[in-house]
Amino acid sequence: MTLLWTLPDLVAATHGRPIGNLPAGITGISIDSRSISPGEAFFAIRGDRVDGHDFASLAHANGAALLVVSEGKLPALGRLTAPMLVVNDVLQALIDLGCAARDRSGAKVIAVTGSVGKTTTKEMLRHALSACGSVHASVASFNNHWGVPLTLARMPENTAYGVFEIGMNHADEIRPLVKMVRPHVAIITTIAAAHLGNFAGIDEIALAKAEIFEGLAPGGHALLNLDNPQFPILEKAAKAAGVDHVHTFGADPQAEFRLIEFVAGAQHNVLWASIGGQTLEIPMGAPGRHIAENAVSVLGAAHLVGADIEKVMHALATMQPEKGRGRRYRLSIGNSYFTLIDDSYNANPASMRAAISLLRDAVPGQDGRRIAVLGDMLEMGEFSSDVHAQLAEPLAEAGIEDIWIGGPEMAALNAAIGDSARVEYRGNADAMIEFVLGAVRPGDVLVVKSSKSTGFSRIVSALLDKYEAFSDTERTE
Repeated sequence: MTLLWTLPDLVAATHGRPIGNLPAGITGISIDSRSISPGEAFFAIRGDRVDGHDFASLAHANGAALLVVSEGKLPALGRLTAPMLVVNDVLQALIDLGCAARDRSGAKVIAVTGSVGKTTTKEMLRHALSACGSVHASVASFNNHWGVPLTLARMPENTAYGVFEIGMNHADEIRPLVKMVRPHVAIITTIAAAHLGNFAGIDEIALAKAEIFEGLAPGGHALLNLDNPQFPILEKAAKAAGVDHVHTFGADPQAEFRLIEFVAGAQHNVLWASIGGQTLEIPMGAPGRHIAENAVSVLGAAHLVGADIEKVMHALATMQPEKGRGRRYRLSIGNSYFTLIDDSYNANPASMRAAISLLRDAVPGQDGRRIAVLGDMLEMGEFSSDVHAQLAEPLAEAGIEDIWIGGPEMAALNAAIGDSARVEYRGNADAMIEFVLGAVRPGDVLVVKSSKSTGFSRIVSALLDKYEAFSDTERTE
Protein backbone atom coordinates (compact mmCIF):
# COMPACT_ATOMS: atom_id res chain seq x y z
CA MET A 1 0.00 0.00 0.00
CA THR A 2 1.43 3.37 -1.05
CA LEU A 3 0.89 6.15 1.46
CA LEU A 4 0.17 9.66 0.30
CA TRP A 5 1.07 11.01 3.74
CA THR A 6 2.68 9.28 6.72
CA LEU A 7 1.05 10.10 10.04
CA PRO A 8 4.05 12.08 11.40
CA ASP A 9 4.17 14.24 8.26
CA LEU A 10 0.40 14.73 8.33
CA VAL A 11 0.43 15.80 11.99
CA ALA A 12 3.38 18.14 11.44
CA ALA A 13 1.78 19.83 8.42
CA THR A 14 -1.69 20.30 9.94
CA HIS A 15 -0.56 20.99 13.53
CA GLY A 16 -3.20 18.46 14.54
CA ARG A 17 -3.86 16.70 17.83
CA PRO A 18 -4.17 12.91 17.36
CA ILE A 19 -7.00 11.04 19.06
CA GLY A 20 -7.52 7.27 19.07
CA ASN A 21 -5.73 4.43 17.34
CA LEU A 22 -4.35 6.24 14.32
CA PRO A 23 -3.09 4.54 11.14
CA ALA A 24 0.51 4.69 9.95
CA GLY A 25 -0.63 7.07 7.23
CA ILE A 26 -3.30 7.79 4.64
CA THR A 27 -3.65 6.80 1.00
CA GLY A 28 -5.73 9.76 -0.06
CA ILE A 29 -7.85 12.73 0.96
CA SER A 30 -11.56 13.35 0.58
CA ILE A 31 -14.06 16.01 1.57
CA ASP A 32 -17.06 13.92 0.42
CA SER A 33 -18.29 11.20 2.78
CA ARG A 34 -20.21 9.52 -0.05
CA SER A 35 -17.23 8.82 -2.28
CA ILE A 36 -14.45 8.28 0.24
CA SER A 37 -12.29 5.19 -0.23
CA PRO A 38 -10.88 2.95 2.50
CA GLY A 39 -7.55 4.28 3.76
CA GLU A 40 -8.31 7.92 3.02
CA ALA A 41 -8.58 10.84 5.42
CA PHE A 42 -11.87 12.72 5.59
CA PHE A 43 -11.49 16.48 6.05
CA ALA A 44 -14.74 17.75 7.57
CA ILE A 45 -14.84 21.12 5.80
CA ARG A 46 -17.67 23.50 6.50
CA GLY A 47 -19.06 24.71 3.18
CA ASP A 48 -21.63 27.30 2.19
CA ARG A 49 -24.51 24.84 2.42
CA VAL A 50 -23.36 21.87 4.52
CA ASP A 51 -20.89 21.16 7.31
CA GLY A 52 -18.66 18.12 6.81
CA HIS A 53 -18.81 17.39 10.54
CA ASP A 54 -22.43 16.34 10.05
CA PHE A 55 -21.18 13.51 7.83
CA ALA A 56 -18.18 12.39 9.88
CA SER A 57 -19.94 9.21 11.07
CA LEU A 58 -20.89 8.32 7.50
CA ALA A 59 -17.32 8.90 6.31
CA HIS A 60 -16.06 6.57 9.05
CA ALA A 61 -18.66 3.94 8.13
CA ASN A 62 -17.59 4.18 4.48
CA GLY A 63 -13.97 3.35 5.31
CA ALA A 64 -12.23 6.58 6.24
CA ALA A 65 -8.97 5.75 8.00
CA LEU A 66 -8.87 9.12 9.73
CA LEU A 67 -11.19 12.06 10.40
CA VAL A 68 -9.78 15.59 10.42
CA VAL A 69 -12.17 17.63 12.55
CA SER A 70 -12.38 21.00 14.25
CA GLU A 71 -11.69 21.37 17.96
CA GLY A 72 -14.89 23.35 18.35
CA LYS A 73 -16.98 20.58 16.78
CA LEU A 74 -15.51 17.76 18.87
CA PRO A 75 -18.26 17.77 21.53
CA ALA A 76 -20.95 17.48 18.84
CA LEU A 77 -19.37 14.29 17.51
CA GLY A 78 -20.47 12.57 20.71
CA ARG A 79 -19.34 8.99 21.13
CA LEU A 80 -17.79 8.57 17.69
CA THR A 81 -14.70 6.41 18.30
CA ALA A 82 -12.99 6.87 14.94
CA PRO A 83 -9.32 7.85 14.72
CA MET A 84 -9.18 11.65 14.55
CA LEU A 85 -6.84 14.52 13.97
CA VAL A 86 -8.21 17.55 15.78
CA VAL A 87 -7.31 20.99 14.39
CA ASN A 88 -8.40 24.57 15.01
CA ASP A 89 -9.83 25.02 11.51
CA VAL A 90 -10.28 22.18 9.01
CA LEU A 91 -10.00 24.29 5.84
CA GLN A 92 -6.84 25.95 7.15
CA ALA A 93 -5.42 22.50 7.96
CA LEU A 94 -6.10 21.47 4.35
CA ILE A 95 -4.38 24.63 3.12
CA ASP A 96 -1.38 23.94 5.36
CA LEU A 97 -1.19 20.37 4.06
CA GLY A 98 -1.40 21.61 0.47
CA CYS A 99 1.47 24.03 1.08
CA ALA A 100 3.49 21.20 2.64
CA ALA A 101 2.84 19.08 -0.46
CA ARG A 102 4.14 21.90 -2.65
CA ASP A 103 7.21 22.33 -0.42
CA ARG A 104 8.19 18.66 -0.64
CA SER A 105 7.54 18.31 -4.38
CA GLY A 106 10.13 18.40 -7.13
CA ALA A 107 7.44 18.60 -9.82
CA LYS A 108 7.34 21.14 -12.60
CA VAL A 109 4.15 23.03 -11.82
CA ILE A 110 1.87 24.75 -14.34
CA ALA A 111 -1.11 26.91 -13.36
CA VAL A 112 -3.91 27.85 -15.75
CA THR A 113 -6.44 30.65 -15.54
CA GLY A 114 -8.45 32.67 -18.04
CA SER A 115 -12.02 33.58 -18.88
CA VAL A 116 -12.46 30.71 -21.34
CA GLY A 117 -10.72 27.38 -21.81
CA LYS A 118 -9.21 26.83 -18.34
CA THR A 119 -10.48 23.32 -17.81
CA THR A 120 -9.92 22.24 -21.41
CA THR A 121 -6.33 23.53 -21.31
CA LYS A 122 -5.75 21.86 -17.95
CA GLU A 123 -7.04 18.55 -19.32
CA MET A 124 -4.90 18.90 -22.45
CA LEU A 125 -1.85 19.46 -20.24
CA ARG A 126 -2.77 16.42 -18.13
CA HIS A 127 -3.20 14.24 -21.20
CA ALA A 128 -0.16 15.50 -23.10
CA LEU A 129 2.34 15.55 -20.22
CA SER A 130 1.31 12.04 -19.17
CA ALA A 131 3.33 10.87 -22.16
CA CYS A 132 6.42 12.33 -20.49
CA GLY A 133 6.03 11.42 -16.82
CA SER A 134 3.62 11.18 -13.87
CA VAL A 135 1.07 13.98 -13.84
CA HIS A 136 -1.07 15.24 -10.98
CA ALA A 137 -3.86 17.61 -12.01
CA SER A 138 -7.02 19.19 -10.70
CA VAL A 139 -10.12 16.98 -10.80
CA ALA A 140 -13.02 18.45 -12.79
CA SER A 141 -13.04 22.21 -12.07
CA PHE A 142 -11.49 22.12 -8.59
CA ASN A 143 -10.25 25.68 -8.95
CA ASN A 144 -11.54 27.59 -5.91
CA HIS A 145 -10.61 28.24 -2.27
CA TRP A 146 -11.05 24.58 -1.29
CA GLY A 147 -10.46 22.88 -4.65
CA VAL A 148 -6.92 24.23 -5.06
CA PRO A 149 -5.59 23.24 -1.59
CA LEU A 150 -7.33 19.87 -1.89
CA THR A 151 -5.64 19.22 -5.23
CA LEU A 152 -2.29 20.28 -3.78
CA ALA A 153 -2.66 18.10 -0.69
CA ARG A 154 -3.43 15.11 -2.93
CA MET A 155 -0.23 15.55 -4.97
CA PRO A 156 2.12 12.55 -4.51
CA GLU A 157 5.68 13.38 -3.59
CA ASN A 158 7.10 11.73 -6.75
CA THR A 159 4.93 13.70 -9.21
CA ALA A 160 6.80 14.86 -12.31
CA TYR A 161 4.28 17.48 -13.48
CA GLY A 162 1.63 19.30 -11.47
CA VAL A 163 -1.20 21.03 -13.34
CA PHE A 164 -3.57 23.35 -11.49
CA GLU A 165 -6.62 25.27 -12.63
CA ILE A 166 -7.26 28.52 -10.77
CA GLY A 167 -10.58 30.32 -11.15
CA MET A 168 -12.27 33.42 -9.82
CA ASN A 169 -15.55 35.33 -9.80
CA HIS A 170 -14.19 38.44 -8.11
CA ALA A 171 -10.91 40.27 -7.60
CA ASP A 172 -8.51 39.02 -4.90
CA GLU A 173 -9.52 35.37 -5.32
CA ILE A 174 -6.60 34.14 -7.46
CA ARG A 175 -3.91 35.81 -5.36
CA PRO A 176 -4.04 33.53 -2.27
CA LEU A 177 -4.50 30.41 -4.38
CA VAL A 178 -1.51 30.96 -6.66
CA LYS A 179 0.69 31.68 -3.65
CA MET A 180 -0.05 28.11 -2.53
CA VAL A 181 0.59 26.61 -5.97
CA ARG A 182 3.78 28.59 -6.77
CA PRO A 183 3.83 27.55 -10.45
CA HIS A 184 6.86 27.53 -12.70
CA VAL A 185 4.59 28.46 -15.63
CA ALA A 186 1.38 30.51 -15.43
CA ILE A 187 -0.93 30.44 -18.45
CA ILE A 188 -3.73 32.95 -19.05
CA THR A 189 -5.78 31.43 -21.86
CA THR A 190 -7.68 34.61 -22.76
CA ILE A 191 -9.67 37.45 -21.25
CA ALA A 192 -13.37 37.65 -22.06
CA ALA A 193 -16.67 38.85 -20.60
CA ALA A 194 -17.13 36.10 -18.01
CA HIS A 195 -18.64 37.10 -14.63
CA LEU A 196 -18.98 40.54 -16.19
CA GLY A 197 -21.67 41.49 -13.68
CA ASN A 198 -19.04 41.44 -10.91
CA PHE A 199 -16.69 43.90 -12.63
CA ALA A 200 -16.81 47.41 -14.07
CA GLY A 201 -15.50 46.13 -17.39
CA ILE A 202 -13.26 43.65 -19.16
CA ASP A 203 -10.03 45.44 -18.18
CA GLU A 204 -10.89 44.81 -14.52
CA ILE A 205 -11.29 41.11 -15.35
CA ALA A 206 -7.80 41.16 -16.89
CA LEU A 207 -6.31 42.70 -13.75
CA ALA A 208 -8.01 40.07 -11.58
CA LYS A 209 -6.59 37.28 -13.77
CA ALA A 210 -3.17 38.94 -13.60
CA GLU A 211 -3.03 38.14 -9.89
CA ILE A 212 -1.66 34.77 -11.02
CA PHE A 213 1.73 36.41 -11.67
CA GLU A 214 2.17 37.20 -7.98
CA GLY A 215 2.66 33.55 -7.05
CA LEU A 216 5.13 32.48 -9.74
CA ALA A 217 8.14 30.56 -8.48
CA PRO A 218 11.44 32.49 -8.71
CA GLY A 219 12.53 32.53 -12.34
CA GLY A 220 9.04 31.46 -13.43
CA HIS A 221 7.39 32.05 -16.79
CA ALA A 222 4.19 33.85 -17.77
CA LEU A 223 2.53 32.58 -20.96
CA LEU A 224 0.05 35.05 -22.47
CA ASN A 225 -2.29 35.13 -25.44
CA LEU A 226 -0.90 37.73 -27.86
CA ASP A 227 -4.15 37.69 -29.87
CA ASN A 228 -6.16 38.96 -26.91
CA PRO A 229 -6.87 42.73 -26.79
CA GLN A 230 -6.03 42.79 -23.08
CA PHE A 231 -2.49 41.48 -23.70
CA PRO A 232 -0.82 44.88 -22.98
CA ILE A 233 -2.57 45.03 -19.59
CA LEU A 234 -1.43 41.52 -18.73
CA GLU A 235 2.14 42.09 -19.91
CA LYS A 236 2.39 45.27 -17.84
CA ALA A 237 0.97 43.48 -14.78
CA ALA A 238 3.44 40.60 -15.20
CA LYS A 239 6.39 42.95 -15.30
CA ALA A 240 5.05 44.91 -12.33
CA ALA A 241 4.91 41.62 -10.40
CA GLY A 242 8.60 41.05 -11.14
CA VAL A 243 8.19 38.40 -13.83
CA ASP A 244 11.32 38.39 -15.99
CA HIS A 245 10.17 35.74 -18.46
CA VAL A 246 7.02 36.74 -20.36
CA HIS A 247 6.18 34.51 -23.33
CA THR A 248 3.41 34.71 -25.91
CA PHE A 249 1.23 32.32 -27.88
CA GLY A 250 -1.37 32.82 -30.57
CA ALA A 251 -1.86 33.35 -34.28
CA ASP A 252 -0.13 36.74 -34.25
CA PRO A 253 3.04 36.52 -36.38
CA GLN A 254 5.02 37.92 -33.44
CA ALA A 255 3.92 35.19 -31.03
CA GLU A 256 6.75 33.08 -29.66
CA PHE A 257 4.59 29.95 -29.76
CA ARG A 258 2.59 30.47 -32.92
CA LEU A 259 -0.53 28.97 -34.42
CA ILE A 260 0.46 28.90 -38.08
CA GLU A 261 -2.69 27.32 -39.46
CA PHE A 262 -5.67 25.26 -38.39
CA VAL A 263 -7.83 23.29 -40.80
CA ALA A 264 -11.18 21.95 -39.61
CA GLY A 265 -12.64 19.08 -41.61
CA ALA A 266 -15.61 16.75 -41.44
CA GLN A 267 -13.46 13.86 -40.24
CA HIS A 268 -10.09 15.37 -39.30
CA ASN A 269 -8.65 18.58 -37.84
CA VAL A 270 -5.02 19.55 -38.34
CA LEU A 271 -2.95 22.10 -36.45
CA TRP A 272 0.35 23.58 -37.62
CA ALA A 273 2.34 25.36 -34.93
CA SER A 274 5.79 26.86 -34.46
CA ILE A 275 7.27 25.72 -31.13
CA GLY A 276 10.87 26.34 -30.13
CA GLY A 277 11.94 26.93 -33.72
CA GLN A 278 10.21 23.76 -34.99
CA THR A 279 7.13 23.63 -37.20
CA LEU A 280 4.85 20.88 -35.98
CA GLU A 281 1.94 19.26 -37.81
CA ILE A 282 -0.57 17.74 -35.39
CA PRO A 283 -3.78 15.88 -36.24
CA MET A 284 -6.13 17.08 -33.51
CA GLY A 285 -8.42 14.64 -31.78
CA ALA A 286 -10.60 17.49 -30.45
CA PRO A 287 -12.32 19.82 -32.94
CA GLY A 288 -12.49 23.60 -32.98
CA ARG A 289 -10.11 26.47 -33.59
CA HIS A 290 -10.42 27.54 -29.96
CA ILE A 291 -9.12 24.08 -28.98
CA ALA A 292 -6.20 24.52 -31.39
CA GLU A 293 -5.38 27.89 -29.80
CA ASN A 294 -5.32 26.29 -26.36
CA ALA A 295 -3.20 23.45 -27.74
CA VAL A 296 -0.54 25.96 -28.74
CA SER A 297 -0.41 27.23 -25.16
CA VAL A 298 -0.04 23.62 -23.99
CA LEU A 299 2.84 23.06 -26.40
CA GLY A 300 4.44 26.31 -25.23
CA ALA A 301 4.14 25.37 -21.56
CA ALA A 302 5.52 21.90 -22.25
CA HIS A 303 8.49 23.49 -24.00
CA LEU A 304 9.10 25.83 -21.05
CA VAL A 305 9.17 22.98 -18.50
CA GLY A 306 11.48 20.89 -20.69
CA ALA A 307 9.01 18.15 -21.67
CA ASP A 308 9.58 16.01 -24.76
CA ILE A 309 7.66 17.97 -27.41
CA GLU A 310 7.41 15.04 -29.80
CA LYS A 311 5.71 12.93 -27.13
CA VAL A 312 3.44 15.84 -26.23
CA MET A 313 2.52 16.34 -29.88
CA HIS A 314 1.55 12.69 -30.38
CA ALA A 315 -0.49 12.73 -27.18
CA LEU A 316 -2.46 15.79 -28.30
CA ALA A 317 -3.49 13.91 -31.42
CA THR A 318 -5.47 11.48 -29.23
CA MET A 319 -7.09 14.12 -27.01
CA GLN A 320 -10.89 14.02 -26.90
CA PRO A 321 -13.22 16.71 -25.50
CA GLU A 322 -14.52 16.31 -21.97
CA LYS A 323 -18.20 15.82 -21.16
CA GLY A 324 -19.97 19.16 -21.41
CA ARG A 325 -17.02 20.79 -23.17
CA GLY A 326 -17.55 19.90 -26.82
CA ARG A 327 -17.89 16.13 -26.62
CA ARG A 328 -19.74 14.72 -29.64
CA TYR A 329 -22.22 11.89 -29.83
CA ARG A 330 -23.70 10.20 -32.87
CA LEU A 331 -27.19 9.03 -31.88
CA SER A 332 -29.54 6.69 -33.73
CA ILE A 333 -32.84 8.03 -34.99
CA GLY A 334 -34.93 5.92 -37.36
CA ASN A 335 -32.53 4.26 -39.81
CA SER A 336 -30.07 7.13 -39.56
CA TYR A 337 -28.44 9.30 -36.90
CA PHE A 338 -28.02 12.85 -35.68
CA THR A 339 -25.00 14.47 -34.06
CA LEU A 340 -25.07 16.03 -30.61
CA ILE A 341 -22.31 18.41 -29.50
CA ASP A 342 -22.42 18.67 -25.71
CA ASP A 343 -20.94 22.05 -24.74
CA SER A 344 -23.36 22.54 -21.87
CA TYR A 345 -20.97 22.95 -18.93
CA ASN A 346 -20.85 26.74 -18.92
CA ALA A 347 -21.17 29.79 -21.11
CA ASN A 348 -20.05 33.36 -21.62
CA PRO A 349 -19.97 35.50 -24.79
CA ALA A 350 -16.58 34.19 -25.92
CA SER A 351 -17.35 30.51 -25.34
CA MET A 352 -20.75 30.97 -27.03
CA ARG A 353 -18.97 32.20 -30.13
CA ALA A 354 -16.62 29.23 -29.99
CA ALA A 355 -19.58 26.84 -29.79
CA ILE A 356 -21.22 28.57 -32.75
CA SER A 357 -17.98 28.10 -34.70
CA LEU A 358 -18.00 24.39 -33.84
CA LEU A 359 -21.53 24.15 -35.20
CA ARG A 360 -20.58 26.09 -38.33
CA ASP A 361 -17.78 23.63 -39.11
CA ALA A 362 -19.88 20.52 -38.44
CA VAL A 363 -21.30 18.62 -41.43
CA PRO A 364 -24.99 17.63 -41.23
CA GLY A 365 -26.29 14.45 -42.81
CA GLN A 366 -28.69 14.40 -45.75
CA ASP A 367 -31.50 16.92 -45.19
CA GLY A 368 -30.04 17.69 -41.75
CA ARG A 369 -29.90 21.06 -40.06
CA ARG A 370 -27.30 22.90 -37.99
CA ILE A 371 -29.17 23.78 -34.82
CA ALA A 372 -27.99 26.05 -32.00
CA VAL A 373 -29.67 25.12 -28.71
CA LEU A 374 -28.73 28.01 -26.45
CA GLY A 375 -29.62 28.98 -22.88
CA ASP A 376 -28.91 31.96 -20.67
CA MET A 377 -25.42 33.22 -19.93
CA LEU A 378 -25.45 34.11 -16.23
CA GLU A 379 -23.47 36.63 -14.16
CA MET A 380 -23.62 39.24 -16.93
CA GLY A 381 -25.22 41.86 -14.66
CA GLU A 382 -26.28 45.10 -16.33
CA PHE A 383 -24.64 43.95 -19.58
CA SER A 384 -26.87 40.89 -19.92
CA SER A 385 -29.37 42.12 -22.51
CA ASP A 386 -26.63 43.49 -24.74
CA VAL A 387 -24.36 40.42 -24.69
CA HIS A 388 -27.27 38.09 -25.39
CA ALA A 389 -28.56 40.21 -28.27
CA GLN A 390 -25.05 40.42 -29.71
CA LEU A 391 -25.05 36.66 -30.34
CA ALA A 392 -27.29 37.31 -33.34
CA GLU A 393 -24.25 38.48 -35.32
CA PRO A 394 -22.04 35.35 -35.00
CA LEU A 395 -25.08 33.13 -35.59
CA ALA A 396 -25.83 34.98 -38.82
CA GLU A 397 -22.17 34.96 -39.90
CA ALA A 398 -22.03 31.19 -39.31
CA GLY A 399 -25.15 30.68 -41.40
CA ILE A 400 -27.09 29.06 -38.56
CA GLU A 401 -30.74 29.19 -39.59
CA ASP A 402 -32.27 27.03 -36.85
CA ILE A 403 -31.94 28.55 -33.40
CA TRP A 404 -33.63 27.03 -30.35
CA ILE A 405 -33.23 29.26 -27.32
CA GLY A 406 -34.52 29.24 -23.77
CA GLY A 407 -34.47 31.26 -20.57
CA PRO A 408 -35.43 34.83 -19.60
CA GLU A 409 -32.10 36.38 -20.65
CA MET A 410 -32.31 34.77 -24.09
CA ALA A 411 -35.43 36.83 -24.81
CA ALA A 412 -33.04 39.59 -25.90
CA LEU A 413 -31.51 37.31 -28.54
CA ASN A 414 -34.96 36.23 -29.64
CA ALA A 415 -35.86 39.87 -30.29
CA ALA A 416 -32.53 40.61 -32.00
CA ILE A 417 -32.89 37.74 -34.48
CA GLY A 418 -36.44 38.62 -35.47
CA ASP A 419 -37.43 36.95 -38.74
CA SER A 420 -33.89 36.42 -40.03
CA ALA A 421 -33.79 32.77 -38.87
CA ARG A 422 -36.10 30.00 -37.68
CA VAL A 423 -36.27 30.60 -33.95
CA GLU A 424 -37.95 28.48 -31.31
CA TYR A 425 -38.08 30.18 -27.93
CA ARG A 426 -39.01 28.52 -24.63
CA GLY A 427 -39.04 30.00 -21.16
CA ASN A 428 -36.87 27.41 -19.41
CA ALA A 429 -34.89 24.19 -19.74
CA ASP A 430 -37.85 21.91 -19.02
CA ALA A 431 -39.89 23.37 -21.86
CA MET A 432 -36.87 23.18 -24.15
CA ILE A 433 -36.27 19.51 -23.30
CA GLU A 434 -39.80 18.63 -24.33
CA PHE A 435 -39.47 20.54 -27.58
CA VAL A 436 -35.99 19.23 -28.53
CA LEU A 437 -36.90 15.58 -27.96
CA GLY A 438 -39.75 15.87 -30.41
CA ALA A 439 -38.16 18.17 -32.98
CA VAL A 440 -34.78 16.55 -33.70
CA ARG A 441 -34.53 14.82 -37.11
CA PRO A 442 -32.12 12.48 -38.91
CA GLY A 443 -29.01 14.25 -40.18
CA ASP A 444 -29.25 17.13 -37.71
CA VAL A 445 -26.28 18.54 -35.83
CA LEU A 446 -27.15 20.18 -32.50
CA VAL A 447 -24.88 22.12 -30.18
CA VAL A 448 -26.18 22.63 -26.63
CA LYS A 449 -24.64 25.61 -24.83
CA SER A 450 -25.64 27.49 -21.68
CA SER A 451 -24.48 28.46 -18.22
CA LYS A 452 -24.41 25.42 -15.97
CA SER A 453 -27.12 26.35 -13.47
CA THR A 454 -29.75 26.92 -16.18
CA GLY A 455 -30.17 23.14 -16.42
CA PHE A 456 -29.53 22.89 -20.15
CA SER A 457 -27.24 19.93 -19.52
CA ARG A 458 -30.47 18.03 -18.88
CA ILE A 459 -31.28 18.45 -22.57
CA VAL A 460 -28.14 16.46 -23.31
CA SER A 461 -29.06 13.81 -20.73
CA ALA A 462 -32.58 13.52 -22.14
CA LEU A 463 -31.27 13.03 -25.68
CA LEU A 464 -28.75 10.42 -24.54
CA ASP A 465 -31.49 8.61 -22.62
CA LYS A 466 -33.92 8.55 -25.53
CA TYR A 467 -31.56 7.84 -28.42
CA GLU A 468 -28.94 5.10 -28.46
CA ALA A 469 -25.38 5.62 -29.65
CA PHE A 470 -25.08 4.94 -33.38
CA SER A 471 -22.69 2.01 -33.93
CA ASP A 472 -21.80 2.40 -30.24
CA THR A 473 -19.33 5.19 -31.03
CA GLU A 474 -18.99 8.82 -30.23
CA ARG A 475 -18.56 11.13 -33.15
CA THR A 476 -15.32 13.09 -33.14
CA GLU A 477 -15.25 14.87 -36.48
